[in-house]
Amino acid sequence: MSKKVESVGAIVQERKLVRSKDLREHDLDRSHLWNLAQAGRIERVGRGLYRAKNVSISEYETILEVAKRIPSGVLCLSSALRYHELTTENPFETWLAIERGAWTPRIDFPPIRIVHFSKSAFEYGIETHSVDGGILRVYTPAKTVADCFKFRSKIGMETAIQALRAAYKERKASMDDLWEAAKICRVLNVIRPYMEALV
Repeated sequence: MSKKVESVGAIVQERKLVRSKDLREHDLDRSHLWNLAQAGRIERVGRGLYRAKNVSISEYETILEVAKRIPSGVLCLSSALRYHELTTENPFETWLAIERGAWTPRIDFPPIRIVHFSKSAFEYGIETHSVDGGILRVYTPAKTVADCFKFRSKIGMETAIQALRAAYKERKASMDDLWEAAKICRVLNVIRPYMEALV
């Protein structure tokens, strides 16, 4: 294979997940990805998304795939709880927030659950983390807890209460952080009794 194809193969091995447009920064043609997939050296896991073969993939594989496909989305609710280790549950779907009114992508795999947030709630509390060669946008623990109370009908009130207790007990969110996030998410009256019970 050509030197350029070998370069593309090395990039995929290093990053584990690569979108065809990621090659632009290296001035490489995306057709090399297709050639490598045809040769069986990498796997095509979706439109424009390729994965390295024969490398160990971490538990973040699924959410990294989702982050590659929907870079404007933010990991939220059950998936953010799992990321911050505020729950032992491993959600079947990747929960992703997008701004209300934004285009909703259709993805067959991996399974995702899209939640629409208002502009102020969407923009508040986003952290960016580098994980296994990919970039994840995820809400802070405090914002995640507030979101759980906001969407308690989707994930369950018990999950929201447990997340609040875990975030405070493990010092992943202060009372001030939780209070501010609850104001942004407009769940102050709902969350207040549970916050007061912690102190």
